[in-house]
Amino acid sequence: MTEPILSHTFPNGMVLVAEPIKTLQSAAFTFLVPAGCVHDPADRGGLGGFTCEMALRGAGPRDSRQFILDLDNLGVERNESITNGHTAYGGATLAENLPDTLSLFADMLRRPHLPAEQLEAGRMVMLQELRAVEDEPAQKVMLELRRRHYPDPWGRPAQGDLESIEATTIDDIRAHFERTYRPDGTILGVAGCIEWESLKGQVGELFGDWPTGEAHPVVDRPVRCKYDHLPYDSNQTQVGVSYPSVPYRHEDYFQAWGAVGVLGSGSSARLFTEVRERRGLCYSVYASYHTLRHLGGVFCYAGTSADRAQETLDVMVAELRRLAQGVDEEELQRLKARIKSALVMQQESSSSRSFGLARDWYHLERARTLSEVEQKIDELSRESINAYLAENPPDDFTVVTLGPGELEV
Repeated sequence: MTEPILSHTFPNGMVLVAEPIKTLQSAAFTFLVPAGCVHDPADRGGLGGFTCEMALRGAGPRDSRQFILDLDNLGVERNESITNGHTAYGGATLAENLPDTLSLFADMLRRPHLPAEQLEAGRMVMLQELRAVEDEPAQKVMLELRRRHYPDPWGRPAQGDLESIEATTIDDIRAHFERTYRPDGTILGVAGCIEWESLKGQVGELFGDWPTGEAHPVVDRPVRCKYDHLPYDSNQTQVGVSYPSVPYRHEDYFQAWGAVGVLGSGSSARLFTEVRERRGLCYSVYASYHTLRHLGGVFCYAGTSADRAQETLDVMVAELRRLAQGVDEEELQRLKARIKSALVMQQESSSSRSFGLARDWYHLERARTLSEVEQKIDELSRESINAYLAENPPDDFTVVTLGPGELEV
């Protein structure tokens, strides 16, 4: 059984939010540091990711190898990622090892070595990530779709670009670290077998004297391109379509999210049924919801053969427009069953919960319990979703295609 979600904001602005789950033997944590790719300078795309890579190469009294060895000795399964707004560091381990693990990450967040002698090794990692995107056309088209859907810099890809990565210096990385790694804006989510007072005391000792920094506001620059084609020598065409929606904090979010679930979540969803099963137009098709703090979007993808790409796009857009006519009760009940299964699995994963706590706090300045989310799902009805769709039909599409030839939009 879970206990109530607990939170504390330290004087320097850092937030700790935690959910004790006594049935688990593990504990997981997620740090959201306000160092997302929106803060990368225009001529240094990927700087946040490069800084993340270098921060892991030794911290405090440990060199790069010892830092990784100590994490392995504690059995930490760690992960790092760059989003629009944050650099995220997460991990999970046995609950008894959480205090030592947090101590290691405190060194990394506050006292990284950022060693100049390992700059080229870090650069090679970043270049490999860039090449991996070029080798995955499905990923590339969706990254480029997001770049054109959101105002700059909110749509920037975290991987950056070749010219910027090759030009980045160790001074760029150290300056970026000093500018963006700060407690005010940092959120630590913890879930699992924890004791609140002990956890709060330790986090206070590790981070309570972390000096605050200066916040740097982000200036939006609209992107006006509504269709773009990326030439790519292939027998396949990748199709990406997006349209605006409400963000997570909006009162209508769950109505919008439910509609998108009917559209493109699972093998019984409309896009899969119509585009793939009935017409055999593509080998992959889906729709997903993405949200920033102030903006949201629905992103749809299809991978198809070049000779059927135009028909695939036409059918996708037709299904998006048909969604405005509403969903039926059978579709809604299938969606609810899938979502509730996912919630049960999330409850059994301390890692998922720690990330969910930190994410919720960023968007809502509080964290929802899974029971509250389940109640929101139960409250969804065909009438409520259809009323939302009637007021907010899918429209204002952004389209990006990648393949041998342009399509008609």
